[in-house]
Amino acid sequence: MTSIVRRKAPEFTVPAVMPDDTIRQDFALTELQGRYVVLLFYPMDFSFVCPSEILAMDARLEEFRKRDCAVMAISVDSVYSHLAWKKTPVGEGGIGPVRFPLVSDLTKKIARDYGVLVDDSVALRATFLLDREGVVRHAVVNDLDIGRSIDETLRTLDALRHFNDTGELCPANWERGKGAMQGTPAGVKKYLREFKLGSR
Repeated sequence: MTSIVRRKAPEFTVPAVMPDDTIRQDFALTELQGRYVVLLFYPMDFSFVCPSEILAMDARLEEFRKRDCAVMAISVDSVYSHLAWKKTPVGEGGIGPVRFPLVSDLTKKIARDYGVLVDDSVALRATFLLDREGVVRHAVVNDLDIGRSIDETLRTLDALRHFNDTGELCPANWERGKGAMQGTPAGVKKYLREFKLGSR
């Protein structure tokens, strides 16, 4: 699999179930140009790990919105499967009224274009973070049986925003509100000294 990080995100115009449960046949990634975007690929509706991820993202959605970041989830299911899944109560294996679009990749072209289609069947658990110009700046891909961390996606978004706003680099385990580093040898040494990371 070749990474698409630092490349323009492959565009698509496809059917999607919108937050108000309407079905749009022409939902386009380009509509979100000018905002940060998180794409959540997942294997399939009515499965086991998938609802935990979708619901975890919905629970943190306001935090992404505060950061001017749109979220959408993508699987190879039809919009009718997506809608049925939303209409199914959480206690019965559904996801309820989640507040971001569920994209239908019925042809599997999107998963293929992003390099996450497995066995020509379903998408791996992949997360892509796009900047305001539509360039992929972060990607993480999990196998089918390993759920992802929504908190880590939010932390990474904060790091990208911080770099874009200040030009400062965000080192290991950086979190919003913590010190970052200048991209110079002196800046790195100062950071390591302040956080006692260079003593070993």
